[in-house]
Amino acid sequence: MSLPTVYIPHGAGPCFFMDWSRGPADTWDPLADYLRSLIAGLPELPKAILVVSGHWEAAEFTVGSAPAPELIFDYYGFPEATYQLTFPAPGSPALAGRVRDLLAGAGIASGDDPVRGWDHGVFIPLKLVTPLADVPVVQLSLKAGLDAAAHLAAGRALAPLRDEGVLIVGSGMSWHNMRGFSPAFTARSVAFDAWLEGVVTDPSQRDDALAHWESAPYGRVAHPREEHLLPLMVAAGAASGEPGRIDFRDTVMDVVVSAAAFGRAV
Repeated sequence: MSLPTVYIPHGAGPCFFMDWSRGPADTWDPLADYLRSLIAGLPELPKAILVVSGHWEAAEFTVGSAPAPELIFDYYGFPEATYQLTFPAPGSPALAGRVRDLLAGAGIASGDDPVRGWDHGVFIPLKLVTPLADVPVVQLSLKAGLDAAAHLAAGRALAPLRDEGVLIVGSGMSWHNMRGFSPAFTARSVAFDAWLEGVVTDPSQRDDALAHWESAPYGRVAHPREEHLLPLMVAAGAASGEPGRIDFRDTVMDVVVSAAAFGRAV
């Protein structure tokens, strides 16, 4: 059975692993609960996870192939304990090679990075998704230029992984305006999220709508820079033409944040 693909919000830095003091203490609890339940909601346990995070960009799509990646603590100003977190999941050079083969088969150039570790868009959510760190993980970068159509195409190329037991995860934030977490932006986040739900749930129009996401209501307000939206394109592209749904929704720091799932199994 094909696994679905998912696009998840990865929160704010190490928000799930600290006492949150920038709002109500339970601000991130609903999202944490969703991430903890993600594997249980799948039709089968994944053999591996391929993550596209909004925190890695490279000249070409690049695959991390380290067998035991280190962690990159690419967040700033958080409690010292959050820089001691661990996530000892194995990498998978074999899966990294398979990803490159699939991209090449679709005429998409790619690179390999045998050294780079996992940024917080990978290890922070996956500490909740796979708390035993017992599922191999491989990270794929975004491609410089941040072209939505290119990331949809990469997703389509990677679709066969779903039949091979690989869970494809886009890790970003559906609202990522760092100056736009306040009541002044609530209505705009609702409008953008309504557009997003319409796109996610309409496979006949989804690829075209996502390729032109800047035309969405408040698209550039939600994403002044689109690196946290593009992981959605890879997840959606890998289930092109298949059903989709909003899998999680919450209001966080006064704006709406959503997750999405795609594929026949959703």
